[in-house]
Amino acid sequence: MMTPEQMIAAQKSQLEAMFALTGKAVDGLEKMVELNMQTMKTAMHETSEAAMAALSVKDIQELVAMQPGMAQPMAEKMLSYSHHLYEIASGTQAEFAKAIEANAAEAHKKMQALVDTAVKNAPAGTETAVAMMKSAMSAANSAYDTVQKASKQAAEVVEANFNTVTNTAMKAAQTSSRGKRTA
Repeated sequence: MMTPEQMIAAQKSQLEAMFALTGKAVDGLEKMVELNMQTMKTAMHETSEAAMAALSVKDIQELVAMQPGMAQPMAEKMLSYSHHLYEIASGTQAEFAKAIEANAAEAHKKMQALVDTAVKNAPAGTETAVAMMKSAMSAANSAYDTVQKASKQAAEVVEANFNTVTNTAMKAAQTSSRGKRTA
């Protein structure tokens, strides 16, 4: 049985963990807002320059010739923006995972201590119940470890696929840009 002090300590620990996670979420949101503001400022500046350049053309052929040069950097910037956004999101997710993992480890230690105390204080004749409780704890820990490993592997696969797609798209955009310039 938990003492009132232990309950207060557990609640305090949970509250601290919640505030830490909230802080990490706010930090991630702040990074996304900064990225969006910088992207918006850059887009406004570049749109202004493109509009001025378009207004200075003398004929339709010159305007048509300008378009590939404007579209290419936009595609590269969109890929770069997506990559930065992904980095922020995955970084925030990784911090959440670390915090949750640490909290789960602490909860596991406390639960194990509770089980150990229960085992020591168990009345005679309850050995079967104690063995079942230990077995259930062991199975729960094993299941948790399996899920945690699978989640980490899935996150690594998603990140690798995202990086591959981004790199391929960037190379294709650069190749396309060079091909249009030489044409």
